[in-house]
Amino acid sequence: MADDQQLWGYTEVAKHLGISVGAARNRRNRGTIPAPDDTSIPDRPRWKPSTFQGWKPLGQGHRSDLHGKPPEPASG
Repeated sequence: MADDQQLWGYTEVAKHLGISVGAARNRRNRGTIPAPDDTSIPDRPRWKPSTFQGWKPLGQGHRSDLHGKPPEPASG
C-alpha cells in the first residue's frame, strides 16, 4: 500500500499526538480529534495520515481566559 493510502489506527494516532492509546480512544469518543476516514470495520476506525497534517488539538497553547486582566503598570 502506498504511503498516501496508509491508514492509521489508534496506536499510530496516539504516537503522532504523543498520548496514550486510551487517551486517543477517549478523544475520539468526545469528538476532539478528527473523524475517522474509514469506519468500514466496526470498532476499528482508521485515519489517513494527511487528516492530521496541520490539525492542532484543542487546548494547545495559551489560555488567556484563565489569567484575568494584566496588572496595570506602576505609576511613578
